[in-house]
Amino acid sequence: MAVDDIQKAVYVNTSEESTDALPVVTEVVPTTTWGKFLKKIQLDSSNSERLSNADLDPVPWERRTWRWYNLALYWVSDAFSPSGWRAAASLMEIGLSWRWSLFNLALANILIAIVITFNAHPGARYHVCFPVFSRVPFGFYFSYVMVFMRMITGIFWYGIQTYTGAECVQSLLFAIWPSFRNYPNSLPKSANIETNFMISWFVYFMLCVPVHLIRVENTRWYFLFKCCLTPICGFAIMGWTVQAAKSLPGPSLFAEGNTIHGTQFTWAFMSALYSNMGGGSTYATNASDYSRYTRQEYSILFQLFALPFSNILMAVMGVVGAAGTRKLYGKILWDPLLLIDNWTSPGGRAAAAFCAIAFTVSQVGQNISANSIAAANDLNCIFPKYINIRRGQIIAALLGAWALTPWNILTSATAFLSFMSGYSIWLSSIAGILFSDYWLVHRLKYDIRELYKPDGIYRYNKWGFNWRALVAFTCGWVPLLPGFIHAINPNINVITGMQRLYFLGFFYGFSCAALVYWALCYFFPQQETYVEAVLPPGNPLDEEQVIDGVGIDMVGSDYGEEKKS
Repeated sequence: MAVDDIQKAVYVNTSEESTDALPVVTEVVPTTTWGKFLKKIQLDSSNSERLSNADLDPVPWERRTWRWYNLALYWVSDAFSPSGWRAAASLMEIGLSWRWSLFNLALANILIAIVITFNAHPGARYHVCFPVFSRVPFGFYFSYVMVFMRMITGIFWYGIQTYTGAECVQSLLFAIWPSFRNYPNSLPKSANIETNFMISWFVYFMLCVPVHLIRVENTRWYFLFKCCLTPICGFAIMGWTVQAAKSLPGPSLFAEGNTIHGTQFTWAFMSALYSNMGGGSTYATNASDYSRYTRQEYSILFQLFALPFSNILMAVMGVVGAAGTRKLYGKILWDPLLLIDNWTSPGGRAAAAFCAIAFTVSQVGQNISANSIAAANDLNCIFPKYINIRRGQIIAALLGAWALTPWNILTSATAFLSFMSGYSIWLSSIAGILFSDYWLVHRLKYDIRELYKPDGIYRYNKWGFNWRALVAFTCGWVPLLPGFIHAINPNINVITGMQRLYFLGFFYGFSCAALVYWALCYFFPQQETYVEAVLPPGNPLDEEQVIDGVGIDMVGSDYGEEKKS
């Protein structure tokens, strides 16, 4: 307690006969401005003993509103975005044909969908988010390191995705007011951003703020709206491009093959596969942040089909659209926003405005689903007394969109951008340990009560970390470090073998961390953590019990009688 804080005691009589009073409740009344501010923003649902609040607790039955189709539509809406449209561009630029590019994307999305589905199961079964269930493999306090790492990733990529969102708004303003293209710039060149784009940036950010305030379980309606709007836009652009270009002469993009061959092709393919899977590594850790809002465990299975199908469909649209732009404009336009910026006739501007609105809606949803909610859950875990998911999203948005100044990063900080792009070498190791602990070591059996006890069975030792996870995590990323350094700075010479190992980064990081962790737990088990499953309550008609502030389901589960009475 601070020196200038006053300790206020509340007294009650111990009996009717006694006039003696004993203190039973002690309340700290802050007197400093900072103390009063913290008292003002403290969450009513926060629990200091359990280091939790309502958003960090297991999701109650009435908030589990997501069905299987909500998860499927979530992935469909995520794929239909400007980044999904141009997904094949980078692969074709390094020498792969359009066929091999699409095959690479298909394989990457199928594999990452499998990982995401496996790591979504803890959320679907125990209805807790990543920061909570990560306490089992990493230890109660060491898990905060992993949470912090994912938080940094989410905030950074929120800012980068905001740049794309501002481009969507800029295309919309170009379509509505053509003179906005020539809006006078009043910012210095050193700002790395022009006035018209800063206006677009601000408008996009203000559009995001209301969506950040939507409760997570209700975002399913936004994703449904987005899923209805953006595919229409994608098919419309592709259809117009095909119709307009079909009778024009010129070389066809579809007639081109690979421009690299042999070993060079093989490792370029693997590098692209790693890059595409690495892009989903954030989802591989935050899958439970959404699956916790489902009622049936089997709901997560539909991700296996929705995720790869929707991403491949959008990539096909991008390839077809790019092939048409070569004939229409004499150059390949991989970015759909650059394509619609060429529609300058009155009718074309109306179509461009509709497409820009659809892409803006898409980008808002993608930034929230991939970045802000993940970062908000992490902030919620680190500061459970003061930050819930809503506040966390606003904080993540302010830090990512403004404090990081993403326009400077994309313009001049290319090394830092390369560093964050390779961040998946850590996230893949985290995902591998989560998978190994849940499916191979503890075999789906966690005690939900112990996840909220700093001194419980998942503390492991007095320092609160599981040394097995630390060793496995280190084995998963350290061998990739030389190749990672070379990717950031090609001037640093690294042997070819280390570079190629880095191209296998996600596969190596995930599998190595998972296997090492399983082996260490097999030979050096922490016996007290091997318990029968204790789940949060299901249907309120079922018998339930509240222990330590957490509702406990004392009846059956999808896996039979695995409860601890």
